[in-house]
Amino acid sequence: MTNNERDAIVIGGGIAGTAAAIALRIAGRTPVIYEAHGPGDAERGVFVTLAVNGVNAMRALGADPAVVLARGFATPRLALHGASGRLLAEMPLGGPLPDGTVTTTIRRADLYAALRSEAERQGVEIVYGHRLTSARSGPHGVTAEFEGDRAVTGELLVGADGLNSRTRTSLDPSTPAPHFLGLLDTGGFTDGPVDAALLPPPGVMRMAFGRRAFFGWAAAPDGRVWWFANPPRRRPVERGEFTADTWRAHLLELAEGEPAAGLIRATAEILGPWSTRDLPRVPVWHGDRTVLVGDAAHAVAPSSGQGVSMALEDAVVLGHSLREHRELPAALSAYETTRRPRVEKVVAHGRRTSSTKVLGPVGAALRDAMMPLGMRTMHRRGDPQAWIFEHRVPMLARAPR
Repeated sequence: MTNNERDAIVIGGGIAGTAAAIALRIAGRTPVIYEAHGPGDAERGVFVTLAVNGVNAMRALGADPAVVLARGFATPRLALHGASGRLLAEMPLGGPLPDGTVTTTIRRADLYAALRSEAERQGVEIVYGHRLTSARSGPHGVTAEFEGDRAVTGELLVGADGLNSRTRTSLDPSTPAPHFLGLLDTGGFTDGPVDAALLPPPGVMRMAFGRRAFFGWAAAPDGRVWWFANPPRRRPVERGEFTADTWRAHLLELAEGEPAAGLIRATAEILGPWSTRDLPRVPVWHGDRTVLVGDAAHAVAPSSGQGVSMALEDAVVLGHSLREHRELPAALSAYETTRRPRVEKVVAHGRRTSSTKVLGPVGAALRDAMMPLGMRTMHRRGDPQAWIFEHRVPMLARAPR
């Protein structure tokens, strides 16, 4: 192989791309990650809650969850409150794994850094400053073309380049555009003192349908509170539309008279806002040498709490498919057949959950009145979200070299 020839090209060095590269390495390939940004750029976002199905997938990739999630903390339960403060529902976020590991909340940047270290430990090369412009397959491989008239060719290309994936549009120029969910996303980590009455019990993620925005928060072991907010919005936010001061003032106005206002005031730096989007059904997931993973294939609403977990599961299943099928088209088809039904169900679930955050006053009152009874009825039949949390991908055995 020359310097411009690769066994496997991974487009995107975020969580999905890093996990996919680890899986490819275990499956016997030699992946190289091409990341558009520089090595010091952190993942966008505040924090993520990695559910137990995602923790299991991480272990299936050979990563030790205790090491990767060391800077996070356990949040195995969710308490959901109405606009009046009334407790509407309390539910588990999946049961513990056999070793006792539970759903864990961690800063997005910390999770990314830990996975990147694991990839480097496993010998994965990462090349920064390469932004994909197009990908095309030919008789002798698939070529990734980057800005600056640079190109590399490989046997396999994995598109992990996110919601606005150029790999996806190269596969199918008519692919659907991301769908704005009518919510913004923002949050932060408190620096100042917080009223003890605002602190959820250890291990509980508290969420609330505020009168004018949805809020969630959890108490970290060091005493700080990690929080997020989803203000409703008719259109996506534009770059430069808010300054740090005007965004803080807007959030305080939305949270006036509610517990979240105290968290906002105690936070020196508020991150965001970002527009929340998901993807309608993506018709084409793969070609003969190219395949999509993570948000590039099936971006889910943040309300699902499953974006990172789905990306980790994708990586494991792709690794298994490449191990089990010698011919690439068969392997990529098997991957899609296994993953598509599950992720499309999760996408639909996330969109339904997001829709409950943008109701008007009458709809919100009906929701708060009916939800406790509805949740009790569903839980009598078992955990209604068990299909999400109890899913387990098998361990990925390392291929002989």
